[in-house]
Amino acid sequence: MARHPWVAAADEGIRWGVQLIVPNERDALADLITTAGKVEELGYDYLSIFDHPLMHVDPWIALSGLATRTSRVRLGSTVNCAMYRHPAHLARLATDLDNLSNGRHILGLGSGWLRPEFTALGREFGSAAHRLAALEDTLAIVHGVWSEPPFSYQGTVFNTENMVAEPRPVQQPRPPIVVAGNGERVTLRLVAQWGDACNVREGNSLTDDTVDDQTRAASITRMLDALDGHCDAVGRDPAEVLRTHFTLYLILGETMAEARAKANALDTSKSTSPGTRRDGTTSMLIADPDRAIRYYQAMVGIGIQYFIIQLDARDQQTIELLKTKVAPRVG
Repeated sequence: MARHPWVAAADEGIRWGVQLIVPNERDALADLITTAGKVEELGYDYLSIFDHPLMHVDPWIALSGLATRTSRVRLGSTVNCAMYRHPAHLARLATDLDNLSNGRHILGLGSGWLRPEFTALGREFGSAAHRLAALEDTLAIVHGVWSEPPFSYQGTVFNTENMVAEPRPVQQPRPPIVVAGNGERVTLRLVAQWGDACNVREGNSLTDDTVDDQTRAASITRMLDALDGHCDAVGRDPAEVLRTHFTLYLILGETMAEARAKANALDTSKSTSPGTRRDGTTSMLIADPDRAIRYYQAMVGIGIQYFIIQLDARDQQTIELLKTKVAPRVG
């Protein structure tokens, strides 16, 4: 597998993307278009809308709207759950979004974790092994539809016969594929086999001041080392895989006191981010610019090349501070 052009752009420096949490409000989608314009104006590489239809706007609807109102920023969902849509249908959606955006789509995939959402959508939650098998089938089918149409496949969870998605995507050889998850044995093997990028995050509480940044970075190093091992096993150059890091929730203020006040004002139990409901404040990086710079620089030091930051779409201050005061000093 050749190095994707989007991956090769890492040679030019660290890039940043945002994943926007959209509130359940009547005007939220219209407001999202305004925020997307700001994200593009500030020079972010990527704008993501996550895939949690039980409690959040549908990403494919939102991203299609954004594709018509932006011209440069890349668009996608950092993690589409492999079980929520048949992969042949997913390949069709991704193809159409890449064409609608004139070659700006990034396809993120993961195995899923939110059991009530599976139940609401009538999907079998099953074991972790079952969900990972579905992810592997999805990766095989999407790759096949984009490289060998008409494509047929008999998998463990999903099958397809003579699937074609025409016209082909604008991006060649295809839109980049991000495989998200920390699993060192299976998920990172799938990255090595199928992905253009991994997407990992640390498991430590971000509000635990007893954990230093070197310890935090070391937990990511273990995952990157596992990825390198899988690349070696399949005969792939590790440089073909972009190392991306995910922050579940970032809150920035000009001062630490201001950032903490913003965090304290949130009711995490009502967030449309299910990860935020699950973790509360423990997965929030609550910081002033200097604190954020130290954290992200530690990650660059162990090989992270790209940051995807989840934040509240209404938090214009964090969107601006991240790109104007943090990003220029990380690298």
